[in-house]
Formats: sequence, C-alpha cells, structure tokens
Amino acid sequence: MGVLNTRVASSPAAQLSTRTIYRVALLLLCSAYLQGGFTKLANFQGAIGEMQHFGLAPAAFFAAAVIVLELGASVAILMGFWRWLAALALALFTLGATFIANRFWEIPAPERFMAMNAFFEHLGLVGGFVLVAWYDLRLRAAPRQ
Repeated sequence: MGVLNTRVASSPAAQLSTRTIYRVALLLLCSAYLQGGFTKLANFQGAIGEMQHFGLAPAAFFAAAVIVLELGASVAILMGFWRWLAALALALFTLGATFIANRFWEIPAPERFMAMNAFFEHLGLVGGFVLVAWYDLRLRAAPRQ
C-alpha cells in the first residue's frame, strides 16, 4: 500500500485507516464469490443444476471449477497472494458468466429490466477487479521506501 499511503495519508492513524478501508473494500468486492462458492460447496447438486440450466457440460466439472475459482481467487485477493492474477481471473470469469446468465437482449420486455440491471452490475464488478489488478501491479512496480 506504499503508493497509496504516500499520496493520500501521511500520519500513522491515516495510514491504518487507509489500509483498513482497502481491506474492507476487497472483502466487499469478493463477498458474492465467497458466498457463492460456499453455497455451491454446501449444495453441490444445486451447483450442478445451475450449470445444467446454463447448458454447461459436463456440469459436475464446471460446478467444481467454479467453486475452486470463486473461493480460491477470493482468498488469494484477500491474502495478497498473486492478487493481480486472482483479480483478473475473477474479472474474466464474471464477464463470461454475465454473457451466459444475463442475456437481457433475448428476454421479453417485462423480465428484461432485471436482467439488464444484473448485466451492468456485473460489468461493474469486472471493472472493480480490473482496478484491483491494476493497483496491485502498480504497487509491485513502485520503488520500495
């Protein structure tokens, strides 16, 4: 957090506050993926049904892969282990899943509204993960102080 701390916060209290806000923001960004991964893990048959609903086969393989990605990438982001790579993985996953699950342009008008909102909300998540990756790579490239 060196780059952020030197430009935004100079006092120790402000630096602590900045680090805390950053970590809380990462947790909030990953919360849907942690919840989704644990829910799919607890109800693997439901996860398989979800994959079948979207036409993904073999459904059990995709369900397991999604669980590993959602939980593994979220933990990597929160722990700072290859954060940029995990964030890009969740960004690409979310982008792909959005085009599979929220094809609002194919839905009749009454239901289109919710699907279109979900589509663009997920694009916002993609943007958030791209920002996390960019920021993490920027921190790694910055000279240590």
